[in-house]
Amino acid sequence: MMPLPKIERTTIARWLPALIAGAIAWVAFIVLGDTPLIRATGMALAVVGMAGALRSMGGALALVGALALAFSPAFWIQTGGTQSLAPLDVVGLVIAAGMFGVALLLIPSIRQRPGIALAAALTVFSVVFLIAIGTPRSLRVTTVLAAWLIGLLIDGALAANPRPDAIDPTTLGWRHTVGVLLILVIGIANDPLFALFVPAVALGLFLMRARLPIALWIGLAGVSAFGVWGIVGTYVSAIWWDFPAEQTPGIITHVPYLIAYAWHEPERWIKLIDLIAWQFTPIGLALGVIGLARLSRWHPPVGVVTMTAYGCYLLFGLCYFGEDAPVLLLPLLMIQVVWMTYAAYTFAAWLRGMLKSAARPALIGAAAAFALLPIVMLLRIVGVV
Repeated sequence: MMPLPKIERTTIARWLPALIAGAIAWVAFIVLGDTPLIRATGMALAVVGMAGALRSMGGALALVGALALAFSPAFWIQTGGTQSLAPLDVVGLVIAAGMFGVALLLIPSIRQRPGIALAAALTVFSVVFLIAIGTPRSLRVTTVLAAWLIGLLIDGALAANPRPDAIDPTTLGWRHTVGVLLILVIGIANDPLFALFVPAVALGLFLMRARLPIALWIGLAGVSAFGVWGIVGTYVSAIWWDFPAEQTPGIITHVPYLIAYAWHEPERWIKLIDLIAWQFTPIGLALGVIGLARLSRWHPPVGVVTMTAYGCYLLFGLCYFGEDAPVLLLPLLMIQVVWMTYAAYTFAAWLRGMLKSAARPALIGAAAAFALLPIVMLLRIVGVV
């Protein structure tokens, strides 16, 4: 058997941990969560995207971090239930979109740029899915797109501002610009709340020093305005918007609206911190703080971009009183996973320096210690702890 070309070996090595994490999560969703096939597959794709976002920290850490997201209560609550989609419709749409992308590759000018065919196939699939098959404001679509968007923003920031010790250096490509904008548009079309990513996307493109046509910047502004309009129409009520902040502690969490000055109330901050601690345990909360601190020093562009997205969702969480807040804040929890994983990566760097060992053994040791967190979270799901 002939050996694989180097580029194919690199691609397999890059995505194998993500696929393993997705497969483990997929089996857990079906076996432990009794989740229908299509829903479990969609959730597993979000886990794969999360692992891809963490790949720059090493495959082992990426796998563990993605499983921490999969076994968090806010993510796990999507398991179970009945199948709301027709499996044959979804499979047929995937096949049709894939055939459309393959057909585009027959055009000589596109054959040299397969990313265009991939983007076109994704666009066709998304448009038809959102219009004819999916449900409005699909949580599964939001989580998949959020994971992949975070991954592209991190990857783009690392490509434009590489560190000398980068494990898997990459180059800035169309996926970091057009791909980011495409995911943002699809995300906002699915749920206007996805517009909370706009400040991070704009900042990320600026830090990437992306040279985009003015039409794309105008399009980004238009899509952002559409998202803001949708957020106002969905989450703002004239009755609740100006509700006194000092009276918010007495409000139950069945008010699905924003209260403008609720973020002034200390209890809102305590509840949000408790929510994060409940998802990942207090250890995960502490790891997130450490990871952000180190990330802001070791790679400021990634720290600033992730902190901007986190801050937008944090402000929403402080001001929103709906009982579905944990699932709406899943993008925030994904960024928390990024910071937690970077804390483990920091531990690997310390371990390597202390033991004067190679990078790989140190990363494996850090991943083994970090793996205790998703194991505890899984045991919590099955009722052992």
